[in-house]
Amino acid sequence: METFTNKEILTAIILGYREMIDERYQYDHIISIYEIPDSFDENRVDIFRHYFLNHIYPHSSKRDELDDAFQSLDNYIKQPDKLIRILLDSASLVFKYGRHLPKILNAGLKALQSFRSATTFEQKLVEQAIAQKLPPPYDKEKIQQLIRSLPLKDIELFIKNNEALFDTLHDRKLMGKIKEIVGSLIRKMKQRPTVYSQEEIRGLEIGQEIIVEGDLLFDQLTQEEQEQIFEFIIAMERDVLEELFRF
Repeated sequence: METFTNKEILTAIILGYREMIDERYQYDHIISIYEIPDSFDENRVDIFRHYFLNHIYPHSSKRDELDDAFQSLDNYIKQPDKLIRILLDSASLVFKYGRHLPKILNAGLKALQSFRSATTFEQKLVEQAIAQKLPPPYDKEKIQQLIRSLPLKDIELFIKNNEALFDTLHDRKLMGKIKEIVGSLIRKMKQRPTVYSQEEIRGLEIGQEIIVEGDLLFDQLTQEEQEQIFEFIIAMERDVLEELFRF
């Protein structure tokens, strides 16, 4: 086949997978298959679709900035004590959250880490495309073919990471605490420009944007409605991937 670079194949896979997500989160498509909670109306479906496309599977043109941001965040995800030391300078946060402060921060970092699983998943699809000598472009059928080529353990890990992400996002109290803590971290890092680079700060700012927008997914919903939507989204995502292996 014509020779394509890894970058070209990845860009084509991102485009193909985004088209699948866009199709999956169309209100008319969902109601034709599922009985959904009343609160998951057309407007709410649009919010979820845009969140997926803007933050979890963004267009390839946004990937360089996101990759740079997450590379800087990876250091903190692997060594959260570095961020804890910054937070300990905040007497108000220490007084407010006490010994729970590291746990709350780790929950936020874990949620951000879940976004990396989408990147890892895409890279595995690239590997399969190269192994199968399957050239771009990649329509829905080709993307499904590549997914079916992955080991089931990779699919299961991807599903579990998505579940972990949305489990955090729909916890309204926890999200409020995470937003406060991340906001405090950014302010303190900006006060020390000789210690923290612009890349490190920007990494946290992008993480903050993802968290804030994720919090809005379940905004103005009762606890029961939040649970219903959370369970439905997870079930639908699992159904889509597991369906590929039933034949």
